[in-house]
Amino acid sequence: MAYSDPAVHSVRFARNASVVPGRPASASRFDHTQYVSSTMEFRCNLKCVHCMIEDTMDRLVPQTFEQFKSLLEHNAKHRQWTGLILTGSEITLHRDLPEWARMARRHGFEHVRIQTHGMRLSQASFCEELIDAGVDEFFVSVAASDAATHDAITQVPGSFDKTLRGLELLDRYDHVTTITNTVVTSLCYTHLPALVERLKALKRLVQMEFWFYFPMSELDDKHLMASHLDALPFLKQAIAAARAHGRGLEVKNFPECLLGDDHDVLYNDQPTLFIDPAFWTEFMRNGFYQCVYRDKCGAAQCLGLNSAYIEKYGDHADVLKPFPRD
Repeated sequence: MAYSDPAVHSVRFARNASVVPGRPASASRFDHTQYVSSTMEFRCNLKCVHCMIEDTMDRLVPQTFEQFKSLLEHNAKHRQWTGLILTGSEITLHRDLPEWARMARRHGFEHVRIQTHGMRLSQASFCEELIDAGVDEFFVSVAASDAATHDAITQVPGSFDKTLRGLELLDRYDHVTTITNTVVTSLCYTHLPALVERLKALKRLVQMEFWFYFPMSELDDKHLMASHLDALPFLKQAIAAARAHGRGLEVKNFPECLLGDDHDVLYNDQPTLFIDPAFWTEFMRNGFYQCVYRDKCGAAQCLGLNSAYIEKYGDHADVLKPFPRD
């Protein structure tokens, strides 16, 4: 596989907010153009109700070791990215994770990040093993602000306590950075302000991300999509609290115009992603970019609405407001 043209392996959802004239710089602490993600695992020991790939997990194929080595060799030669993200359904289940991190460091990556639900991080020895191997960034999923709701979403009792324990253990390391991500659904959108407060003591937590759920289909058959209008006041409270605690912020899949003065938190760009192409076949069923004002709106990061959302909540033509074009 050739890596000279990463655009064929990635999706750029929108323009980079930081280069749009007259628009505030993104509230994110990270430049996604400097990162590349490699999907190395398709097994998980949680059963999250909002999982995007639950119907395809058994069919999707991880990147091979040869593909992974080719990526590392490409970057050692061209220095295209400074950060590597090791991801998958649950990357900590793979026994070779520490060695992959060591390989990435030997090939010149300045940062190695894992995306994880964080349960195995509750083992202090495992945290230390990963950090010693070179993992310095941890992107950890937290589904809600309390154990009852989080565990109901993951469908694994005790998962909340293990995830929080992992974040607390990582907080002991000066050179570690943590990021949390919450998939915002009808089950948890009211939890957002409380979640920010629940995690406020974490010193290594530099950024909180809120990704609004969408189904990988044309309909919300599981009734998990939250109304943007219902979620907005809770999201605004969470944004204000996170800013007060000095956190970076990213919000994804939410109408930019509804955020008002907080629209700098919307950042739908993603790092270059190497993944089984079959994933994109399912992903494109969502039908993003539907908005009655799309032709006249100058929003830099907005994905509009998707098919399932419009079918459930309508097009919100009475509340969406197009940004002026430059």
